Amino acid sequence: MTSSTSVIQVTNVSPSSTAEQMRTLFGFIGTIDELRLFPPDDSPLPVTSRVCFVKFHEPESVGVSQHLTNTVFVDRALIVVPFAEVLFPGSASPVNQAQQTMPPNSFVFCSLSLSYSLSLSRMCVCVCV
Repeated sequence: MTSSTSVIQVTNVSPSSTAEQMRTLFGFIGTIDELRLFPPDDSPLPVTSRVCFVKFHEPESVGVSQHLTNTVFVDRALIVVPFAEVLFPGSASPVNQAQQTMPPNSFVFCSLSLSYSLSLSRMCVCVCV
């Protein structure tokens, strides 16, 4: 299964899971270029659930990783979906200008989504940690 993206979003991640554990799990599927876990491992905030974004080197790994949906990892069933586009901090884009006015340790993730009117729209989410 070929995918147009090389990024996945993993939700329902246990609060006791670490970025290293996620890297180990998804590292069996393919080479990982970048992995982000929110809130991060060192977050002082109380955590009830986490979200993980994984960018694979090969887009084919996205399709394979979706087979891990409903796999119980630590104490929760993971939900793995493709993520259309992700702009990590430091990426060359106009979003970086918006980041300069955001609080420290904030990240912007943008994706293209198909709305019900079948037009493309850009969705940006600010994650403050």
